[in-house]
Amino acid sequence: MSNVTKLRDKMPDNEKITINLGFVDLGRIDLLVQEGFYSNRSDFIRTAIRKQLDHQSDSVTQSIDRHTMEMGLRDYTAADLEAVRAANELLHIKVVGLARIAADVTPELALATIGSINVLGALQASPEVKKALGARIS
Repeated sequence: MSNVTKLRDKMPDNEKITINLGFVDLGRIDLLVQEGFYSNRSDFIRTAIRKQLDHQSDSVTQSIDRHTMEMGLRDYTAADLEAVRAANELLHIKVVGLARIAADVTPELALATIGSINVLGALQASPEVKKALGARIS
């Protein structure tokens, strides 16, 4: 039974967003869904976003390089932060995608080792760690 994961503890694989569309655009999307080009509105919107991101991929890559950001999923564990503390350094987190601060990281350890957090995408951390780092999150 020790390998059972509670569903409540599982973090989502994506982030929900809300957008506002004009009635004509919404009607056009609904028509494409009705005609079978897309399975639903969300499918259309995800496809449109991916196409636009593919179209702008060179600009995104250049911006990431310019800002020295990491792209994708980046995990920070208590062991990672203990190593930062042992080296007497301060971590400046810059991620495009998802940054996760592990559940074993205490607010005190986070405050001692994380100087700033800039995440374009989503940051997952305990509510206590997010509260402690509130002023350092942009």
